[in-house]
Amino acid sequence: MCGRFAFYSPHEAVVRLFGVTDAPQVEPRYNIAPTQFIAAVRADRAGERSLAMLHWGLVPSWAREKSIGARMINARAETLGEKPSFRSAYKRRRCLVLADGWYEWQRSGSVKQPFYLSFADREPFGMAGLWESWLDPATGEPLESCCIVTVPAAPELEHIHHRMPVIIAGAQHDEWLQTADGAASTPDGLLVPWAHGGLEVRPVSRRVNDARNQGADLLDPLGTPADPA
Repeated sequence: MCGRFAFYSPHEAVVRLFGVTDAPQVEPRYNIAPTQFIAAVRADRAGERSLAMLHWGLVPSWAREKSIGARMINARAETLGEKPSFRSAYKRRRCLVLADGWYEWQRSGSVKQPFYLSFADREPFGMAGLWESWLDPATGEPLESCCIVTVPAAPELEHIHHRMPVIIAGAQHDEWLQTADGAASTPDGLLVPWAHGGLEVRPVSRRVNDARNQGADLLDPLGTPADPA
């Protein structure tokens, strides 16, 4: 799964790697948690890309309350075409959630050790996402929200966690973002574990467990088996 991640790359990297020329500056964050607003790239019908800040936790258009989104931060790739909450968005509203890395927790007895997973070249990447637009029936306020698509973990990552986000390679950004009416627009072939190498995994401080903690030091590898509080 993906329940916490980081995105701190500069504006220039977003323009270069995701083709969003008018992207606004995004504040660096090192411990992004569900229900916060996260940076995502979308494309319109003409293929023009834009960057939007979307609520992390997908709220379907038919939902009665926003709170349902807290239970839908991730969507399993295996059931996207079946679940009413994700089926329409998978066909027509796909996005790339921007990240520099994500956190997973490995359980050892009663202790859950956090790990930070990123690319060794330190480049940001796009995680497969789905988005929805919802209108609060009580206030009339609109909300755009999203979730991250997950798959079984790549073999080299299974010892940490059994699932991982779908990472969309740069050459496949267009295929993921291009949406149209009809089942033919679902790129099932992209919903696979990352198999191109280059990932780096390191244990980090349990300080990341508290979403209120921020700062680049959260990414520092542990120097000893003792995890500082």
